[in-house]
Amino acid sequence: MSAARPRVPPVAYRTAQRSARGVGRLTAAARVLPSFLIVGGQRCGTTSMFKALRQHPATLAPVLHKGVHYFDVHYDRSLNWYRGHFPLRTTALRTRGQAFESSPYYMFHPLAGERIARDLPGVRLLVLVRDPVERAHSAHAHELARGYETITSFEEAIEREPERLVGLDDWLRAHPHEQSHAHRHHGYLARGRYIDHLERLAALVGQDNILVVDSHDFFTNPEPVHDRVVSFLGLPPAAYPVFDRHNSRERSALPPALYRRLSEQFEPYDEKLAAWTGVTPSWRR
Repeated sequence: MSAARPRVPPVAYRTAQRSARGVGRLTAAARVLPSFLIVGGQRCGTTSMFKALRQHPATLAPVLHKGVHYFDVHYDRSLNWYRGHFPLRTTALRTRGQAFESSPYYMFHPLAGERIARDLPGVRLLVLVRDPVERAHSAHAHELARGYETITSFEEAIEREPERLVGLDDWLRAHPHEQSHAHRHHGYLARGRYIDHLERLAALVGQDNILVVDSHDFFTNPEPVHDRVVSFLGLPPAAYPVFDRHNSRERSALPPALYRRLSEQFEPYDEKLAAWTGVTPSWRR
């Protein structure tokens, strides 16, 4: 494990963010756009993947934070606003670096894929997946801890999910500059139907431009997974980074009967995922 970094006081961090964004907007024309994005899934190891890739000498992360969320919740701002979050073109040329960011809501938002395809032609997308039942349970604990969920029972939250999300994809399409709290924070089972989101993204950017990574494989045997990611992104070989697991959160045990019931519901989606990737997901092996 790497040593803990000193914690930046919140006020100082927000001040630094505002300053960096101001400079970024003024110099946007001289900045690069991302060559690849980590688009999801949420609670599938995207932060760990981001921090591993950020250590590669030929990658360029956005200033101060991993995710810009331009293509989902900030698309009412300009492409120059987005470009302002990334390094200068001179830096990219000097390092031969590829800019990237990680916003896990991109995979689930109904308009993000279309926006990405339009504004970043040829972009490559990294998608991380994990056991969708465990992902849903982890997401509920995460949203509860952050204050975005008020239903403390996971079982009740997933029972309420269909009514909470009904019609929201269409509503977001009809109101492209609006946000939905429920859609962003309460899609516990819906986000785990990975194949639905992958097929939608592939129709927009091409399946060859998407790499699916099983987070279990990444955490248990990271080196070969990292090699595959580096090759997919066209990055030069480099020393392995420090592989850490980030944003893990303790939660109550999932009752076995509930796990089995939900796992059965996901089975047809997982079978399609296996056919799409050519690899049986770790939770079905």
